[in-house]
Amino acid sequence: MKESTPEIHKKEAKKSFSFALITISTSRYEKYGNPISPEDAEDLSGKAMKDLLEAAGHKVSFYRLVSDEKTSITNAVLAALDSSADIIITSGGTGLAPKDITIESVTPLFEKEIPGFGELFRYKSIEDIGTSVILTRAVAGVIIGKAVFCLPGSPNAVKLGLSEIIIPEAGHIVRHVRE
Repeated sequence: MKESTPEIHKKEAKKSFSFALITISTSRYEKYGNPISPEDAEDLSGKAMKDLLEAAGHKVSFYRLVSDEKTSITNAVLAALDSSADIIITSGGTGLAPKDITIESVTPLFEKEIPGFGELFRYKSIEDIGTSVILTRAVAGVIIGKAVFCLPGSPNAVKLGLSEIIIPEAGHIVRHVRE
């Protein structure tokens, strides 16, 4: 049987990437300030992302913990874009509460949106959280040749997003955003 174009692209893609992780949590930021790793901030979602990425052979080259403030979120994303990271993942601030402004802070920076990510993330989340899936605003896009994913802050959400979508598609995505 002939391979599909996505299968060919995945096979030809680089296998190991550098990731930037940004956790958005005012309460955690107020307690821990500027830690150098998720472990230093008792950041369960950040640690889950780091562990999953490293287990898959990837490197975490950038970690930032910021408060739920537009300037802090935007500055962290801009710093990650200026780093060696191939892919940037934010965690937290994607809900409907007034303080949840990650989406409003990051999406204006997108040059292109990746709508299929949010759609697939919500589809895969239905099994775990049922109709509450309508509350998630997970999104992804491209900024200056780097893919940026905005995930909810729960450990289960980041595990699902990374293990079932981002890690399997990393090579394919990076290949296309750099064409």
